Amino acid sequence: MNKSKNFSGQPIIKQVLNFILPKDVHRTAKKHNSDRYTKKFTTYEHLATMVFTVISGCSSLREVSSIMLACEGKINHLGLTDFPKRSALSDANRRRSSEVFADIYHLLYKRYHRFLSDSRPLEPAVKNLKIVDSSTIPLFSDILKGVGRNPLNGKKKGGIKMHTMINAMEDVPCLIKFSSAATHDHTFLKDLELKKGSYVVFDKGYVDYEQYQKWTLEDVYFVTRQKDNARYTSLEEFDISNKVDDAVLKDEKIGLTDKNGNAFSLRRIAFWHEKHQKVYEFITNNYDLDADKIADIYKNRWQIETMFKRLKQNFPLKYFLGDNQNAIEIQIWVSLIIQLIMLVIQRKAQRNWAYSNMMSVIRYHLMTYIDLFKFLKNPEANWEEITTKNIGQLSLFDQ
Repeated sequence: MNKSKNFSGQPIIKQVLNFILPKDVHRTAKKHNSDRYTKKFTTYEHLATMVFTVISGCSSLREVSSIMLACEGKINHLGLTDFPKRSALSDANRRRSSEVFADIYHLLYKRYHRFLSDSRPLEPAVKNLKIVDSSTIPLFSDILKGVGRNPLNGKKKGGIKMHTMINAMEDVPCLIKFSSAATHDHTFLKDLELKKGSYVVFDKGYVDYEQYQKWTLEDVYFVTRQKDNARYTSLEEFDISNKVDDAVLKDEKIGLTDKNGNAFSLRRIAFWHEKHQKVYEFITNNYDLDADKIADIYKNRWQIETMFKRLKQNFPLKYFLGDNQNAIEIQIWVSLIIQLIMLVIQRKAQRNWAYSNMMSVIRYHLMTYIDLFKFLKNPEANWEEITTKNIGQLSLFDQ
């Protein structure tokens, strides 16, 4: 019988958990006293169980308990001393603060973000570019206030809004805040910590003229789209250089007024998008970059849309293992932790894997004792070993 050289003494789930240092989890647990009144099911066991839950795609407490029970003899690799009961996991999701998991995520981000940026194939339009957006995750209960008008049936679906900032070089969140779906996006801008000379790009839902003025004084540059109903006065029209893309229709300085009646000015650029057959109007407080460069900066905003899409496609954010806000936030943080680890694995793999394909392979082989990186490097290795040996045997008999 052919024995694969890819076998490992640890299942893939353990190799994934190895990216999380137990000492970091224990230190975080001590900081938050999250194990203070816990005899069983420690913070690390809770995290390991949730990592298994999210990767495997479990949709209920019963499913988690049943699947882990079926993995008898292997749960010691997860650092578990016993099978987690439904009641234990439910209680932990309700009582153990989601801030514990937020801190663990940020520890992992600090450890791996340089690796993600160093291995990124494409660079953004400018250095030190941050991208801001939000994504609403629907909830089929009244845990958090819903967004929009009440429908005809009088019931409005609630949701949790994830306000996010990513570094354009990394593709993973560096700042996250949760709120109800009804919370306006622009409230997140005041939470951003941006260094002098940095750039931030966001869509036109983040209108906050006072924040724009504050950034201008701090030498922080922003690029966004102008709202359709914005009132402004044209103060000065700039000449468009011959070197600038022909798609730039207008480059001008405009005057606006904030809600307190304070007058200020911004730069407005009208840009024709050939593919969409549409004029886009950008506003910025940067007057030094060429107009087409400003448009290029805004194009980088698609990265955060891709990040949200990747998160929702690969992790079960439709089914939550709790009907309270804390449990929901824990599951989202664990999904973000796994997304970060999987990006590190994807970048380290000596083969170009599509993220979703790699996730499917790992999910399917979660309890398989196989060396993850050897397998990702050459998944056909087992088949090649078998076919090569068989060919050799056939040629021997043919002689």
